[in-house]
Amino acid sequence: MLPTSTTTTTPPTPKPPSPCFPNSTTASPKSPKPPYLSAIDRKPSSSSLQFQPYFFLPNHVRLWLLLFIISLQIIILFMARTLHLSHRRSHFPSHPHHHLLQNPPNISSTSPSSSFSPPHNCSFRRIFVYNLPAVFNQELLDNCVELDPWHSRCRALSNDGFGSKATGLSGVIPEDLVPAWYWTDQFAMEIIYHNRILNYKCRTMEPDSATAFYIPFYAGLAVGKYLWFKYRWKDRDRYCEMILKWLQEQPHWNSSGGWDHFITMGRITWDFRRTKDEDWGSKCIYLPGMRNITRLLIERNPWDYFDVAVPYPTGFHPRSDSDVLEWQDFVRNRNRKTLFCFAGAPRDTIKNDFRSLLLRQCMNVSGLCRAVDCAGTRCSNGTSLVLEAFLDSEFCLQPRGDSFTRRSIFDCMVAGSIPVFFWHRTAYLQYQWFLPSDPKSYSVFIHRNEVKNGTSIKSVLESYSKEEVKKIREKVIEYIPKLVYAKPKEGLESIKDAFDVAIEGALKRIKEQKQFGHKWK
Repeated sequence: MLPTSTTTTTPPTPKPPSPCFPNSTTASPKSPKPPYLSAIDRKPSSSSLQFQPYFFLPNHVRLWLLLFIISLQIIILFMARTLHLSHRRSHFPSHPHHHLLQNPPNISSTSPSSSFSPPHNCSFRRIFVYNLPAVFNQELLDNCVELDPWHSRCRALSNDGFGSKATGLSGVIPEDLVPAWYWTDQFAMEIIYHNRILNYKCRTMEPDSATAFYIPFYAGLAVGKYLWFKYRWKDRDRYCEMILKWLQEQPHWNSSGGWDHFITMGRITWDFRRTKDEDWGSKCIYLPGMRNITRLLIERNPWDYFDVAVPYPTGFHPRSDSDVLEWQDFVRNRNRKTLFCFAGAPRDTIKNDFRSLLLRQCMNVSGLCRAVDCAGTRCSNGTSLVLEAFLDSEFCLQPRGDSFTRRSIFDCMVAGSIPVFFWHRTAYLQYQWFLPSDPKSYSVFIHRNEVKNGTSIKSVLESYSKEEVKKIREKVIEYIPKLVYAKPKEGLESIKDAFDVAIEGALKRIKEQKQFGHKWK
């Protein structure tokens, strides 16, 4: 069974290995000599007389002869070592392209860049990407019109998951950065990761040399089409059962039980944690075979060690390091006209809806708060309303969404606005790899019960001095690269984005698990 609380599980300390030599106080039992040794013992000793003249040489001659023999042995040993290294290098080409798989036919991607690190830098982080049957990824994209019961998802999932190019941003952001913006869907993470990992610098075509195995199954897209209306629990579980059956036929899966495998699941973890047949979502995470896989999701279960929360995709996809630096300067020097803002839709069907309370507080402080009522489709992909609100505000209010997290957190921070949280699980227990360890360094926390009991959000935020606000904002701006997904399939030149942080974190975790032998019994 899974551990009940594994958020900070420390692998058990390994016991020191048993000595490979016998205890010095215990005599080793004598084994009878094999027949071939007995035969040698019985050979006449006359052969040793061939070397007897050596012992009758003068002492200084024997010394020089001994030194000559030792020197000759050292020279021979050195030459043999040099030849061996030269021979070994000839079997491991210096150019990384030799170690990369050809792109699977079911996914489009460009050739890996020649700027990738040489193979010897990938010794402990080589990733093998399974070339899954198309039913698990490409066919889902090909049938994108069927992924949503209300409208086609084809446009949202186009451009390798980035969606259509953003429009209406002229005059809102620097003109030369407009091409770096897309109307990206919040559930497109699986496609973005898959296309990036196909061009990862340490991808290997040899599974025997891999330290980790990536499963490019679009679990979020597969379950999303069955979450509403007439579909049964069997429909929602079908794809996950199929992929696990396929994996269990793979030799490298069986050799590790999935401990060195990882997967991206582009929805929140609760969409894969159905406990009763009549409940929401699939039971994918609870199926046999899933428990040992590291799972990258946009929202995790804080008490499941194998869940890792990664940033929701935002609209900003920098093309180069210079795009990142220019954007950071832009949001740093932005003239922010309002103290705080809130973008969200009230939940009229929920009694004492917290979002409605935030909207009322915002509207009651005329000129100090900007409210964007997202009822209907007013805040859907394809509008700049939310981005403008975040760019113009010092702080942005971030209650929980339909679940504990929401994409708006990352839209807010990318715009250089300081997030205000009301639940710890909205960010602090989620994105530890991507956010500062000290919550106060980049955010403000006001407990929701204080707001319900009459605490004025305006008064709390006005209590921060200009110097404090500037310091907190600088920390937000510092972390922007870790919150965005770069446009180039090879990544940025020297800056690590959210993909880099996620993959390196997963590889580090898998390496530690192997070192400690931390496996299920």
